[in-house]
Amino acid sequence: MLDIRYIRENQSLMEHTCKIKNINFDIAELIAVDDERKSLQTKFDDLKRQINEGNQKIRSLSAEEKPAHLAQMKEISSRSKEIEDKQRQNQELFHKMMMQVPSPVAEGVPVGKDDSENVRVKTWGDIPKFGFAPKSHVDLGNALGMLDIERGVKISGSRFYFLKNMGTLLEIALMRYALDFLMKRGFTIMTVPLLVKDLAMSGTGYFPGGEEQAYKMAKDDLFLIGTSEVPLASYHCDEVLKTEQFPVRYASWSHCFRREAGTYGKDTQGLYRIHQFQKVEQVIVIENDERKSLEAHEFLLKNAEDFLQSLEIPYEVTLVCSGDMGQGQVKKYDINSWMPSRNGYGETHSCSMFYEFQARRLNLRYRDAEGKMKFCHTLNNTLVASPRILIPLMEIHQTESGSIRIPAVLQPYMEGLKEIQS
Repeated sequence: MLDIRYIRENQSLMEHTCKIKNINFDIAELIAVDDERKSLQTKFDDLKRQINEGNQKIRSLSAEEKPAHLAQMKEISSRSKEIEDKQRQNQELFHKMMMQVPSPVAEGVPVGKDDSENVRVKTWGDIPKFGFAPKSHVDLGNALGMLDIERGVKISGSRFYFLKNMGTLLEIALMRYALDFLMKRGFTIMTVPLLVKDLAMSGTGYFPGGEEQAYKMAKDDLFLIGTSEVPLASYHCDEVLKTEQFPVRYASWSHCFRREAGTYGKDTQGLYRIHQFQKVEQVIVIENDERKSLEAHEFLLKNAEDFLQSLEIPYEVTLVCSGDMGQGQVKKYDINSWMPSRNGYGETHSCSMFYEFQARRLNLRYRDAEGKMKFCHTLNNTLVASPRILIPLMEIHQTESGSIRIPAVLQPYMEGLKEIQS
């Protein structure tokens, strides 16, 4: 959410933002609704003044004068209630529209229509060249007793799966290593609620617009999270932080759930696009400073890059273009890891910067050195998401004999095991 004053003062920029982000929203209509809001408030204040003056005047009126005065007061009161009803309707519309306004992109973000126009900014690692016919993660998982997609579909439907034996232990090892990795870099780790209220989904920008992607517990009016960014960023909602708390760095290992609505027939093979997964997410809350936001954004990106490098997984980093960004994001990097079975890179990380977009929705504030109240800035990035990361991990480290080599950093979490064999 943005400040309506900023929107009014930068109408042309906001209209341009809607265009380059491919968001169908009428900024002029929002301003007209705000104009009506101000007009209704002026009318209501004037009627309220007349009512107060009338209440004072009635004490000095004679018995003959009172009936006419009371009739006039009744009419003014009726008009006041009508204005109040209009105000309520206008305020509901105004709030609904404000929740749809996109954030302008940061300087340097490329303008483009969709992910085909994202800009590669770096690559790391050599694309593996096998001296044998490599297997997919599905074939490897089946052969080594690590994976069972068929029975997952049987009991839960498409895009569900079972991890088994070393598949389960490898996933746990990844998650545990990820937590240790972030603790060493100054993050507070948390176990978070997997079910949240609308205020957390709306506060982080997933609603409105993302309702079809969320699993809703209708009886309890709660939603299963699609990322622990939601509870982590919402942790301090309606609070005023102290400057000495910054930077606030939180991380969580959680289960995540996504309906993947609109992706029928897309990425149906294997573990790439599934409904339930585990993820270690990193969230940062800092003061309202664009330079510090940019620094924090690069810090989050480096964490993920260093993590992938330690797993010996080649990847590319892309600067996401305007048309592939979400409503609230002002700058975003994607990290795409090399997946041999796809003969290309597949997205494994999404690193987002929001400025004060989420903080305004969450009412997350602090007082600066001069005592002025300001909204915080928020950022987030994946550190690891599984089982998707198992795709490159298993496929890149496979051997000709059909085993999977375990990267050195994960071996302590696998009781020293160096290789998964049949």
